[in-house]
Amino acid sequence: MTSSLLPTLAGNYYTDPAFFAREQELIFERMWFCVVRGADVGAPGEFRTVPVGRESVLVTRGRDGGARAFLNVCRHRGAQLCAEESGAVKRTFRCMYHAWAYDLDGRLVAAPNLVKMPDVDRDEYGLRRVHVREWLGYVWVCLADEPPSFERDVMGACVERLGDLGSIERYRLGSLAVGRRIRYDVRANWKLIIENFMECYHCSTIHPELVHVLPEFAGGYAAQYYVGHGAEFGPDVDGFTVDGSGGLATIETLSEQQDRRYYAITVKPQVFVNLVPDHVILHRMFPLAADRTIVECDWLFRPDVVAAGADLNPSVELFDRVNRQDFEACERCQPGMASRAYASGGVLVPSEHHIASFHQWIRETVGSK
Repeated sequence: MTSSLLPTLAGNYYTDPAFFAREQELIFERMWFCVVRGADVGAPGEFRTVPVGRESVLVTRGRDGGARAFLNVCRHRGAQLCAEESGAVKRTFRCMYHAWAYDLDGRLVAAPNLVKMPDVDRDEYGLRRVHVREWLGYVWVCLADEPPSFERDVMGACVERLGDLGSIERYRLGSLAVGRRIRYDVRANWKLIIENFMECYHCSTIHPELVHVLPEFAGGYAAQYYVGHGAEFGPDVDGFTVDGSGGLATIETLSEQQDRRYYAITVKPQVFVNLVPDHVILHRMFPLAADRTIVECDWLFRPDVVAAGADLNPSVELFDRVNRQDFEACERCQPGMASRAYASGGVLVPSEHHIASFHQWIRETVGSK
C-alpha cells in the first residue's frame, strides 16, 4: 500500500560525531565552499581565517588583486599561522613560533638561517594552496586536489532553481554592498538547517511576519518547490520589510517578472541565497560539530543606499526574525534526534517530498548508517 508520507534520515545522522567527521571529509573538504565576502579581503594582505571541514583556511588577496587561499598551517612544525579571525599584513604572514614567513602568494620568503640552507625549495615549502573562485561577490574555496566543476555544482544550482543564469546575474550581487551582517551560533546539525530552509510547511506556524509579506507561503509550499517560481508579495504589501512597508531603492537591472517577488536558492552544501527586488540575503553555514553550526548572514543592498545611510532596519528585521524563528525550531529538533522515538527517523509530508532528494544525496555521498 502506498503512503503519502516518505521516511527521513534516521536520528543518528544528526548526532553521531563519527558520521559528522565523514561529512567533513566527503562533503565540506571536497565541494566548493563559500567562505568570505570578497570585500572582506578587499586589499592585498587583508585576510580572514575560516573553518572548512577539519581545516582552518587562510583567505587573502595577492598583489595582483586576485583572491588566494591556503591551509592555515606553517610548513615548518605545523603551528597555526594566523590565530585571528581577520586582520591585515603588509607583505608577509609570519609564524609566531620560529618566524618562518610567507608572501601573499604563499611562497616561503624568510626564516632564521634560511640562507644557510640553499637546498630548501621556497616554493615547495610554501603554504599549501587551496583552489579559489570568486562569484556573486564571494570567495569560494575547494580543498580537494581535483575540484569538481564550479559551473556544474555552484552555478548549476542557481540555474536548476531559477531556470537560467541570467536571472541571478541581474541582481548584480558582486556590486552590492553589505549593509548588515549577523552571525548566529546555532545548536543544531547543519542538515536540520538546510531541511528547514527548503520547506515552508512550518511557515504559517512560526513565521507570521513572512507569511504576511508572502501570503502564498501559508499554503505550505516553499518557493524552491517550483523551478523559476518566485513567491509574490501580498496585495497590501509594499516591500520586503518586517511590516510590509515600502523598501529601499530597487536593484535597477531586474526584469519586470522579478519585481515584487521572492526567490530562494540552496547551493549545497552550505549557502542559501534569498532574492528580493531591493536587496539580497545570503547565508553561509560553517558546521563545527554534529550539534553546532555557525551561520553568517549578509544583507546586501545597492551601494548608494548603504552610503546614503538609509534606514535598513525594517528590511533586516524581517529576515532576522525569520532566522531566529527557524534556528529556534532547529534547536528544538536537535535533542529529539537522539531520542529512541526518532531512532528510525520521522516522515515527510507531500509538500516536503523534495527534501527526500537531499536525504538521498547525503546517503550517496557519505554512505548509510
